[in-house]
Amino acid sequence: MAKKKTKKETALELEREYIIPLRKSWIKVPKYKRAPRAIKTIKQFIAKHMKIEERDLNKVKINKWLNQEIWFRGIKKPPAKIKVKAVKKEGDVFVELVDLPDKIRFAISRERKATEEAKKKKAVKKKAEESVKKSAETEKKKEGEETEEERKKAKEKKESVKEAGEKMAKQAEKVAKHEVAAKAKQPKHQVRKALGK
Repeated sequence: MAKKKTKKETALELEREYIIPLRKSWIKVPKYKRAPRAIKTIKQFIAKHMKIEERDLNKVKINKWLNQEIWFRGIKKPPAKIKVKAVKKEGDVFVELVDLPDKIRFAISRERKATEEAKKKKAVKKKAEESVKKSAETEKKKEGEETEEERKKAKEKKESVKEAGEKMAKQAEKVAKHEVAAKAKQPKHQVRKALGK
């Protein structure tokens, strides 16, 4: 059995196409206000037909290509009618042109390529920065390891110097003991001769 769509699911995303008449609205205003009036008419029409709460025009978002199509011939002569596609997502309605001219299609494809290239460049740049950070971290770790190794070596040197000093002191004590013992064994007159008395 096919699943029935609930009201919430249909309310989340709703897509419709409209042909909006613009001439009746912009013919009533001065020539220098006609294109802005056409934009306002599109927003009002979409707010009414897509059932936006309180017909809030701020919730209707017009695509830049639709805006460009309205303004194409200038402020004084907008199109008399236009075919649009409206998509309602979470309370906001996004409006875009249905029949895109070839010129606009090519511009859109160029923009997409440019954004993709920019994303690739950013990704490459991030990877390079990350590799630089990683190499810096490894160098710091190596330096930290070297400093630890150097500290260990310095401690070992101090300990070996202390041990060597103790050995030399013990040897000096032994030599001194032997000298004292040798002097004690000598007769007094030889000791006096040795001392120069």
